Amino acid sequence: MANRGPSYGLSREVQEKIEQKYDPELESRLANWIIVQCEEQIEPPPPGRQHFQTWLMDGTLLCKLINSLHPKGNEPIAKISESKMAFKQMEQISQFLKAAEIYGVRTTDIFQTVDLWEGKDMAAVQRTLMALGSLAVTKDDGCYKGDPSWFHRKAQQNRRGFSEEQLRQGQNVIGLQMGSNKGASQSATRVHLGTWVFVVLCVSSQHVRTAASYFSLLNYAKTIILF
Repeated sequence: MANRGPSYGLSREVQEKIEQKYDPELESRLANWIIVQCEEQIEPPPPGRQHFQTWLMDGTLLCKLINSLHPKGNEPIAKISESKMAFKQMEQISQFLKAAEIYGVRTTDIFQTVDLWEGKDMAAVQRTLMALGSLAVTKDDGCYKGDPSWFHRKAQQNRRGFSEEQLRQGQNVIGLQMGSNKGASQSATRVHLGTWVFVVLCVSSQHVRTAASYFSLLNYAKTIILF
């Protein structure tokens, strides 16, 4: 594990909050998936954040993991080294991160190299691996190995394609509906206004005592509105 000096004051508080986000149960699931996915005859790491970091920090397993999610001959990382040199290990972590982003992991779910190599944020490492696993399960391209229930499937967009002719027909329908609605609206406005004119005439008139007077006022109201 990389050597880091102790944290003090505010930096210590921040580091403690980051470490609290780390999920020990998720650690075991991710370790099991990596072993199954890479088809490696290796032992899982002992429980604990620092052991999980040591297990992954040289980048070897991560590179094998991302390669295993591609068909044979299409692996994104051509050469994987088991070098003990720090810059080689960090380079391999960076290669994994780049390949994971190309695979489809969102930038916001990608951890930084120092998060793993220096152990600054192992919760971010877990987040990246979870996002990668979810994508692999969702793609369902035959490359994923392991229990599908280990990761949730991502919601996929249901995009529909329309031809230019279909779009043109849709615009025509909308245009006709707008014209029809406009006519209906104008007609309704006239009827509503005519009713109020008729009521006002009835109330103000002293001579609405016969059916003839009633229909006479109604016709008069219609004449006012239609004019």
